[in-house]
This record gives sequence, C-alpha cells and structure tokens, in this order.
Amino acid sequence: MDPRPAARTTEPLPSAPFPGFGPEEAEEASWLIERAFAEDLPAGDLTTLGLFSPGAPGGAGIPMRAVFATRSRGVLCGVPVIERLFRSKAPGVVLRGTRGDGHRLDAGERFLEIAGAASEILPLERIALNFLQRLSGVATETARWVDALAGTRARLLDTRKTTPGWRRLEKYAVRAGGGQNHRMSLSDGILLKDNHRALLAGGATRRVRDWVEALRRASPGAFLQIEVDGREEFLEALDARPDSILLDNLGPADLAWAVETRDRRGPGGPSLEASGGMRLDNVRQVALSGVDRISVGALTHSAPALDIGLDVIGA
Repeated sequence: MDPRPAARTTEPLPSAPFPGFGPEEAEEASWLIERAFAEDLPAGDLTTLGLFSPGAPGGAGIPMRAVFATRSRGVLCGVPVIERLFRSKAPGVVLRGTRGDGHRLDAGERFLEIAGAASEILPLERIALNFLQRLSGVATETARWVDALAGTRARLLDTRKTTPGWRRLEKYAVRAGGGQNHRMSLSDGILLKDNHRALLAGGATRRVRDWVEALRRASPGAFLQIEVDGREEFLEALDARPDSILLDNLGPADLAWAVETRDRRGPGGPSLEASGGMRLDNVRQVALSGVDRISVGALTHSAPALDIGLDVIGA
C-alpha cells in the first residue's frame, strides 16, 4: 500500500476488495447472456432437439450430471455469470460450486457441478464456456502480472482497452486476478493526454496549470491525471498539482528520477503511474523505480482464454 496520503479521496479505485460482483456487473451479465443466447440459439439447438425430445432416441427429460473443469492452471472467474445464465434459461438445472471466483485452480480441477435435464444443459454449454474461458483468462493473465510485482509498492491497474460491451465483467475479472481498476469510463475521471495538449498548445492558453484550473472548474472533485512523456513535461505537470501523473513510455532511470523529484517536494504530491511498453519481463524493474501505480492494457486486450471444459460424469 502507498504510505503517503492521497491528494484526493476520489481516486477511481475500488474501495472494497474482490469479489465485488455488484448490480452493475449483474446488469451487464444479463444483457450479454441475452445477446449470447440470441446469437447461438436463434431457432433452438437442432442436435439436442433431434436427440433429446419426445420420440427422439434419447427421449425427453433424460438426466445429466456434469462438471466444469480446467484443462490448465489458472484463476477462476465467471461463476456468478454462469449462475445467472442457468437461472434465467434453464431454471430446473441445479448448480453446486466447489470453488469461487478468484480461486487459483490446478489443471484438471473441478469447480462447478451441474445436474438436470440434458435438453436444458447441452444447449447452454458453449455459452457458459465462452463466459468462463474469457473471464478466467483475464483473471489468470492479471495474476501473472500481480505475481511479478510481489514485494513492491506498485499497484497493478487495468485500462479502458476492453471488449465493447464487456467492460464491467472484464474489469471484474481483473479484480478476481488481484489487480485494480483504472477509470471505468471517461465520466469517471479526467486524464489530460498528449492529444489534448497538442490541440491546446497552439492557442492563447499554453500553460498546463491553466488547463488544469479549467478542468477543475468544469468537474470539481473529479480525479485529475496528466500524461507526460519526458522530464520537462513532468516538471510542468508537477507544478500544476494534479492528483496523479501518468508517465508514458519512460525508462527506469527517468521513472526513478520522477519519483525522487516528487518526493523532494514533500508529502501530499501526486501519485505516479507508469504506463506503456509494459511486459512481464520488465514490469518488476519498472516497479522498483518506486512508482505507485502501473497500468497494463494487456490484462484485457491480450489475455488468452483459459482452457475449461464440461465433462459428463453421469445421468
């Protein structure tokens, strides 16, 4: 944890630890479930209908017991979504979970048992696996980065580089993996970026401090961060007294200099966040510079799916 007091109390980080599957996540999950159901079952599951309906070889109502299990090691995420899926689309199915979101699973570990009519379970198999594999993949990728930062002061944050429509669930998965969330949306905080600066630099108002004052007036109390990509811009941003400074694509030496420069000015300065060019093999070196936060877009935009399957264990 950062021992220095925050400049403001409105920093957009979760105030409660994981799990945090709240009403907003539930609403997004319900919407995505409807979309997934519509795209995968526009006229029903023809295979299941042909095999497990009245007069079909399997007959109607044949019971089925199965388990969701991992094929590789990873961090589980998505169980509340699966519960909503079956509750809304197959209410007769019974689920019994042995592991919850955020649990680190070994390869082959069973974490959710399901029982009910085959005609209800089988049509939802792929939808359920798509949710579990995607969200568990994000949680697993996040955990790898969190492990790389162990023992440092740096907090791992995600970005807004999320799948359209999946933002709350993917950011929930980041929390399941041990990370923290950056802005949920452009409405959650102010970030003065290079493109803003480029457009403003040719106008009559040229000082970053002036721009910050205008932003404070427009959105009083909002968390305000300034992006910089060099020492000169950093010093200018520091004088403007934002809540945080985003150090974009700076090397370890420049990051350490920024931390030292900030600290020499005494307590109450902005938090410092490193971003850009982050890899698992260099993120620890970045953290050892002393920065408070490290944001990584790869947690969501490049996370591979975790290999999960549904195995029949009986009737």
